[in-house]
This record gives sequence, C-alpha cells and structure tokens, in this order.
Amino acid sequence: MTLPPDHSSQDPDDAHHDPLLGALDLSAELPPTIGELIGQARDLDADTLERIARYQREHGVKFGEAAIAMGLAREEDVLHALSRQFGYAYAHAEDEVRGLSPELVMLQQPFGHQAEAFRATRSQILLRGGEGEQTARKRPLAIVSPGTGDGKTFFCANLSVALAQLGGRVLVIDADLRGARMHQIFNLDNRVGLSNVLSGRQAMGAVKAVRGVPNLYVLPVGIQPPNPLELVAGQAFGRLLREVATRFDHVVVDTPATMFGSDGVVIAARCGSALIVTRRDVGKVAAARELVGALQTGRVLVAGVVMNEF
Repeated sequence: MTLPPDHSSQDPDDAHHDPLLGALDLSAELPPTIGELIGQARDLDADTLERIARYQREHGVKFGEAAIAMGLAREEDVLHALSRQFGYAYAHAEDEVRGLSPELVMLQQPFGHQAEAFRATRSQILLRGGEGEQTARKRPLAIVSPGTGDGKTFFCANLSVALAQLGGRVLVIDADLRGARMHQIFNLDNRVGLSNVLSGRQAMGAVKAVRGVPNLYVLPVGIQPPNPLELVAGQAFGRLLREVATRFDHVVVDTPATMFGSDGVVIAARCGSALIVTRRDVGKVAAARELVGALQTGRVLVAGVVMNEF
C-alpha cells in the first residue's frame, strides 16, 4: 500500500509549487472584495465605498444590501459581483440580450433558494453515483418524468449548469425527440443536432458551447424525426453515449415524458442511470411507482425521485 507523502517538514518556499500550500500562502495577493467589485461596476470612489461600509456597520446588513438601500447599486450589480467573487456564471444584462431563458435560475438567480435546491440535488447525485463520484461522472444520467408539465426540462437545464459550475465539462443531450425545448432555453441553433447524428446525416457542429457558461455544451435535438423511438433504440445512440462519456465529466440527457411512449425508459436504459422528476401535488404516486418499476426492470440505476415545487 502506497501512503501519501509527508509534507509536515516541507520548506515554506515549496508553497509556490504546491497548489494547496499556495492557497494557504498569506503573502499571496488577495482576491477583490465585494466592495471593490461593486465599486468597479458602478464607478464608485473610495469615499462613497466608505459611506456604504458605514451604513453597513450601523444597520447590521451586508455590504451589497447597504449599497442597494442607499441607491448606489442595483441588485444585478451585487449578484454579478458575487458571481465573480465566487466563480459562478451569472446571466447579467449582456446574457439576457443573447436570449437565455428566465428558466435558467442557476444563472439568473444564482444565490436564490431555487439555485440552492439545485446545488443540494447536485451533491446528492454525485454522492449516490454508485461507487463514488468517478462512477457518477462516467455514467450518463437520464432525466425522466411520468407526465408533461413536471418540469423535467427545466430541471435538466439547471442541473447541468450546476454541474458545470463545479469546473468539469458537461454535455446536455436533448433526446426529447417529441417536444424538444433545450435549444430554446439556451438560445441555440437547432438546425443540426441529435437526429442528424443518429440518422447518419451531416452532423458537423452539432455540439454547441453555451455562451457565458464555461464548460457547458449542448447537443440539441435537431430536426424532429418521424420515428423518434427507433432512433433512440438503435445502436447509434448507444455508441454516441459511450463516446461522449469518455469526453465529458458529466452527461445529462433530457427525455420525453413517459406518457407519450416508452422513449424515456429506453433512453434511461441506454444511459444506465436516471433521475425521476414529478411535480408536487400534481403528479400521481401510482405513475411514479410504475416508472420506477419500468426502470428497475431495465436494470437502470435510479438515482432518486425529485418532487418539483418550482
């Protein structure tokens, strides 16, 4: 058994070569504070920043809240500053012009309660990935739901953003060949996509990077085919999943609701793992149980069941 090296007597100069020790080097340049970031965004001088800090101390609020209360910053400025400070992608005005959907709460409201729920779900998925995080990363995850309106595509898109914010490469495959929406959510060209790949037609440029979200890529559905079940049940789809699993850290697959046919279960069986999404107080327990049974029959690892409240 090989033990990790003992660095207890390591020379302090080695901090420049060890990333962990470098992170603990107090002589290194500190990242900008939230005040400095807001000041840069709103062109505020040092005296104005001191006034905000004084208001913050007197009223016991956060710096960003103080700036907003004094009319010196907008909520968008504060969120953008926080996203820069903590390394989170955030859809500010520039991104909204690009047409990103308001459904992308991980970008539009990265510090809201919905975003926190997606981060919590992300953690649970990684923890339940079979034999650990590495297995979870290499097993494509199908997002399935019993009926329409459960929020499956909304959930799939935001979970993918949450995974990308960890720093790994993430691919979203829109395999809902009956009612695709992923290209609309991310404002992407849908002329070439999954249907082109599976039918053996020209598919150059089918995988598209999402602007403003590092590490996130989408394979949209492409032209809606007349034979969706045959395409996802064919060997080409299995080969595609195996190939992308070697090129991306996470692969998340959107599927049609199972009320429209067996496409969702077939796709989940190809992926090997699935997460069920159903809407609270709307979805029927019997339908969810039936879907769980169908997935287990297909030897699909069920990562969990999400009751969507949003």
